[in-house]
Amino acid sequence: MPLTIPTLDDRRYQDLLDEALARIPIHNPEWTNFNQSDPGVTLLQVFSFLTENLLYRSNQIPERNRRKFLSLLGVPLQAASSARGLVTFNNERGALQTLTLNNNLEVRAGQVPYRTTAALDVLPIEAQVFYKRELTDVPQQVRDYYAQLYASFRGTPPSDPSQLRMYDTRPLVTRSTGGLDVGKDTMDSSLWIALLVRASDKPYDQTIDDAREAIGGKTLNLGLVPYFDVPQRTLTPGTPPAETHNLLEYKLPAIPASGGLSTTPSERVPAYQTLATSEVPIDPVVIQITLPPAEQLTLWNNFDPLESGVGDFPPNLEDTTLNDRVITWLRIVAPKSANFKVMWAGLNAVFVDQRARVANELLPAATGEPDQSFTLSRTPVIPGTVQLSVTLPTGAEEQWAEIDDLLAAGPEVPAPDLRQSPSVAPFINTTINVFTLDAEAGVLRFGDGTHGRRPPRGAVLRASYDYGLGREGNVGPSAINNGPALPAGIKVSNPVRAWRGAEAETVTDGEKQIARYLQHRDRLVNTADFDTITRRTPGIDIGRVEVLPAYNPKLTQSQIGDAPGAVTLLLVPKYDPLHPDTPEPDQIFINAVCEYLDPRRLVTTEVFLRGPTYKQIWISVGFKAVAGASVALVRETIKSTLYNFLSPLPNEGDADPARGWPLLKPVVDRELMAVASRVKDVLLINDVIIAAGTDLPSGEISITGLELPRIAGITISVGEPIPIDQLRGQPTVTTTTTTTDPNVFKPVPVVPEECT
Repeated sequence: MPLTIPTLDDRRYQDLLDEALARIPIHNPEWTNFNQSDPGVTLLQVFSFLTENLLYRSNQIPERNRRKFLSLLGVPLQAASSARGLVTFNNERGALQTLTLNNNLEVRAGQVPYRTTAALDVLPIEAQVFYKRELTDVPQQVRDYYAQLYASFRGTPPSDPSQLRMYDTRPLVTRSTGGLDVGKDTMDSSLWIALLVRASDKPYDQTIDDAREAIGGKTLNLGLVPYFDVPQRTLTPGTPPAETHNLLEYKLPAIPASGGLSTTPSERVPAYQTLATSEVPIDPVVIQITLPPAEQLTLWNNFDPLESGVGDFPPNLEDTTLNDRVITWLRIVAPKSANFKVMWAGLNAVFVDQRARVANELLPAATGEPDQSFTLSRTPVIPGTVQLSVTLPTGAEEQWAEIDDLLAAGPEVPAPDLRQSPSVAPFINTTINVFTLDAEAGVLRFGDGTHGRRPPRGAVLRASYDYGLGREGNVGPSAINNGPALPAGIKVSNPVRAWRGAEAETVTDGEKQIARYLQHRDRLVNTADFDTITRRTPGIDIGRVEVLPAYNPKLTQSQIGDAPGAVTLLLVPKYDPLHPDTPEPDQIFINAVCEYLDPRRLVTTEVFLRGPTYKQIWISVGFKAVAGASVALVRETIKSTLYNFLSPLPNEGDADPARGWPLLKPVVDRELMAVASRVKDVLLINDVIIAAGTDLPSGEISITGLELPRIAGITISVGEPIPIDQLRGQPTVTTTTTTTDPNVFKPVPVVPEECT
């Protein structure tokens, strides 16, 4: 039987005061007036308060012992992860010049600070993203009209007017879900980014050359946010070769020296120069593109209006004012096989990490003893950001570095290894001015002299470091909108939500890792290893991990045990703002787990990372409440109880805190009826009707593969349950009896006469 951590004393202030007041008649019977205004009672209140504080500190001893045990085993608590975001800078009304912003620039979402991860050029231009959407239902009359225009332009009519491909120009709208498939949803597998003169820079015909001079030769930071319908990753055995065939190309028009196109109609085909290429992204990415000189950032000077948007020319813009602002076009070409979907694209983009900076924090004076440790004031500390300055008693200042393990540090006093032959040149480990960091607790630890130098007695230690706020950094779109150090006229915004922020691991969760860590040693071997290590993935909050050994989800008829060497992980996040009841992992979530597991798996193991496939379930319940009970409260309690029962995540009080709705378990109406019947103040459940998707109601809905139930709609009614079709918003089909008796008159509507 496991030992329970004892509470040394659970008495509180009021308990202590009541006990002291009760002892007055026993120990001091002469004291009869002990009301609130009595000085003696005031003394009892003061000592009760002090005693409660002392008991609280005593009760922390077991937790501190547990923390120390974790530290001695080398299993520190997982630190909180800082959020990451993507922001854009916009110079709307400032000077018409490119401003270079340094990295580590602070921007804010309210009181939550972020810092940029790289420097960038803020180009004084605007940008809008368009694509050509093919039209398939164009009337023949319109096709004939455009065939005539084609003939007037080319000199010869098209051989088959029906083969003309028609399109309309659509702007790319930022989406929270879904994305534009560049290879399939566009006519030319391209995104077209119009580089525009700012709306405030009028007149456009005079400022367009100044804008070209301002951005010529500068670096354009292009941000792309991809989207995946079914987020998934596969870790194949061994190291797969790098894929180089699915590349995005970033092109600008290649304008001839004359500035114009050929006068021969068949040769008036636009050419483009490729500025950069990149692999199809699986995460938000920023592409740095060096623009050519200003004289190459132009368009054709003999462009015919009839050519606008034809073939490989940039798309036609119906807004003439917008068209007058175009400096040039940036074209992103994706191969059709790439399956590249994009949610957002924009300029002047850079990544930001949620972090706050503490500069030159003064630590306690060094004692010169072995194994010294100091605790920083702000936690959790972001690893790799601590800069430690040690001022020696002599006045000299040294910079000490962070190290993973003090056992790798050298001795404070250089000494040769006497086990080596004198003929061998001695190796002296000079890595001595080092420390280790416990990021979650913010503790700096130093060496004992044999492994790592001891800070000398009287030395002054100052630390500069960054700390994060965990999940608070996962702000929504447009929340990052200010910065204390931004130049005048520069605005900042985040087009998509921030991600990757997660809370630190609790002591209770860390305790569970002790025995498991000693078993798996951070290697993925058995089912328990996959479950334990996956849950410690930094930067994400995992609500559920389902490990399916020897299972390949790509095989339609595969069952657990049919695919040796394969492991499938079903991952469910703890939080999902879009689907709070049935969370879905996005591609960023899947990628974080994939990157964490890849170096820890066996080289021969094939790992499939998948999210659940939710099956839509419709539920209609009819009930009768106990007399006198609140019907509204009972109705809402039944609804929340069914949501919790079918939840993919574990609920409080579950026997197995790591599981939600089991895989392969069918949804049965009688079971839901039994669950609803146990709700307080329910007298009777008349019936429960369930249906899957658009299917007819049935008593049992099967759950297969990686499916989990999702309540698409639920209604709780007093009396009999309403029909499922009515819940879906569909008309209820009723069967009527008709007669063919010729003697029975049929009703015929009559149009009334109008009064004149």
